[in-house]
Amino acid sequence: MNRLVILVTGTPCVGKTKIARQLTETLEALYINLTEFAQTHDLILRMDTQRKTAVVNERKLRSELRHAIDNTDKNTIIIDGHYAPAVVPKKYVNRIFVLRRNPVELREFMEKCGFNGAKLWENLASEILDVCLIDALQEHDESKVCELDITGKAAPEVVAEICAILNENKKCYAGCVDWLGFLEREGLTDEYLKI
Repeated sequence: MNRLVILVTGTPCVGKTKIARQLTETLEALYINLTEFAQTHDLILRMDTQRKTAVVNERKLRSELRHAIDNTDKNTIIIDGHYAPAVVPKKYVNRIFVLRRNPVELREFMEKCGFNGAKLWENLASEILDVCLIDALQEHDESKVCELDITGKAAPEVVAEICAILNENKKCYAGCVDWLGFLEREGLTDEYLKI
């Protein structure tokens, strides 16, 4: 069976899960959230107490993902997670959507979710310095990577944009967002880049 495997990645609080879930409904796909998948398949090695996050067994995770993809009856699989490009076997991946959000808006979202201190600044720096985009481009061919600025957009609008790209009605681009340049122009670099 020829399957379409779509990765939805981006910095924490950017909106990955909400958008990936809505995309799953729209495409009648199998949805895999990497955090939930790792927990339900007993793939957590330990907790990183400093970063307040789980450390997963990536080798076993890849194996379990292969099994899930190979054995689903769905034609489309949506995989949601900031580290998806590094753990989903390359041969399966058709498209990677890297969701980007203006750091001013993202900071508000993160603070509402309880991010503060080092975790807040580390994740904001990740967005400002294009970490998720760079990870995707290092792991996969650039033609598969689509960077989307979703600042100020509702989830249905982003899902429609993703569908337009999948249907080849809109171009897929990487390297079109420059938050560092934005912060420099606005005089906000020192306020937002603190690591």
